[in-house]
Amino acid sequence: MDLEKHPAAPAPAAAPVAVPATARVAVPTGMRASDADRDRFASVLADAVAEGRLNAEEHSERLDLLYAVKTVGELEALVRDLPVPGGARADAAPALPENRFGAYGATSADTVLSVCSSAVRKGHWRPGAHTRAISLMGDISIDLTEAVFEQQVTEIDVTCILGNVEIKVPENVTLRGYGSGVLGNFEVHGDGRAGTDPHAPVVIVRGFSLLGNIEARPKTGSRLVDLALKLRKRLEG
Repeated sequence: MDLEKHPAAPAPAAAPVAVPATARVAVPTGMRASDADRDRFASVLADAVAEGRLNAEEHSERLDLLYAVKTVGELEALVRDLPVPGGARADAAPALPENRFGAYGATSADTVLSVCSSAVRKGHWRPGAHTRAISLMGDISIDLTEAVFEQQVTEIDVTCILGNVEIKVPENVTLRGYGSGVLGNFEVHGDGRAGTDPHAPVVIVRGFSLLGNIEARPKTGSRLVDLALKLRKRLEG
């Protein structure tokens, strides 16, 4: 009998576990909400009002709350009774799609920049879901009255320092504002207006003005037409 002790053979290394590329990344409900989180839930609310699950007043109330609450869990509560695209449960965080940069949770935005100059966006242009306007001692004009909207919710983030930013929208579009000014002006003439279309796009202006002026208002006589019909055709495929 061989009584000599021999070192035990090393255990085979465990094979790496492949993680499916489509696996969902869970977002803790107590985490503070990002702009990308709010955008995904705003899309759920937009689909719900287009399908008739929410009326215009309910959509308006939830949209206001969407930009007031702080955490992902509070956002989930706003859509708990609504279907989430892709068949996911409404009480689970929506999947985070990759953007054109392929980065998780990052967003891309069109940028309008004016430094001691002027910049204009107008005519039959297609604004993205996000537009960033930065004015430093310059003038920016963003005219959406003839724009082609490809999404229900369009956001414009404005930073204005010693400059002026003017935003015009069709009179039947819902216009909302969230911002402030320090020795400057931030005005959004949208809340409480009559004549808005519950199926029309929603334009949200968020901004900060320092010794400058930010103003967003509807242009009288300019309207987007047949919006409800277009949305129904899009949903029907």
